[in-house]
Amino acid sequence: MKRFWKEAAAVPAAGGWAIELDGKPLRTPARKPLVAPSEALSRAIAREWNDAGETVDPRAMPLTGLANAAIDRIAADPGSFAAGLAKYGESDLACYRAEGPRELVARQEASWDVLLGWARRRFDVDFCTTSGILHLPQPEETVRRLTHAVASLDPFSLAGLSPLVTISGSLIAALAVAERQLSPRQAWEAVTVDEEWQREQWGADADAEAALGSRRSDFFAAARFLELSGSQ
Repeated sequence: MKRFWKEAAAVPAAGGWAIELDGKPLRTPARKPLVAPSEALSRAIAREWNDAGETVDPRAMPLTGLANAAIDRIAADPGSFAAGLAKYGESDLACYRAEGPRELVARQEASWDVLLGWARRRFDVDFCTTSGILHLPQPEETVRRLTHAVASLDPFSLAGLSPLVTISGSLIAALAVAERQLSPRQAWEAVTVDEEWQREQWGADADAEAALGSRRSDFFAAARFLELSGSQ
């Protein structure tokens, strides 16, 4: 898409803050008005449109993309979307540990035990951990309470939470970021323990580094979206 506007601006609207392009409302791909829940998020989305070049690159506008998802995909049936996302809690990254070497196991314990400890206290649940990749069912009450925690979120929060979960493989880490118990940097370091270990042992691979960098950008953009969505 070629740039057709001169200036984007955030303006008050029913239900939140809208974005206008040269005074006309910005709409989602489904032609719904793009209305954000907070002024901070709407201003950040407007900034993405102001910073766009002559040819629009959607990859450079992650906040807009997440807002579109919240409005077009999630808002119609947030319960079903939340249920799909909550299933990651049944096989959370933090519950599956390496069998060796010992140094890697120790790093996983140092990072992931903190995550599970926070979730135990926050949701009053327990977790089963294992070594290897074979599926280990979690207690029914744990699954129920984590599912409830996700289901209580609004569509914009679900839109931001989703990439954090799918990129990291950890619902617990994503919820910790959403509740500001971990910074995005702390969470990213925790969920990439294995990748960092591989890099140290075998060196950096250009393709793997590019893929990891793309995942990191998407992870941090989702965390920023979550933070801005809750800002007043």
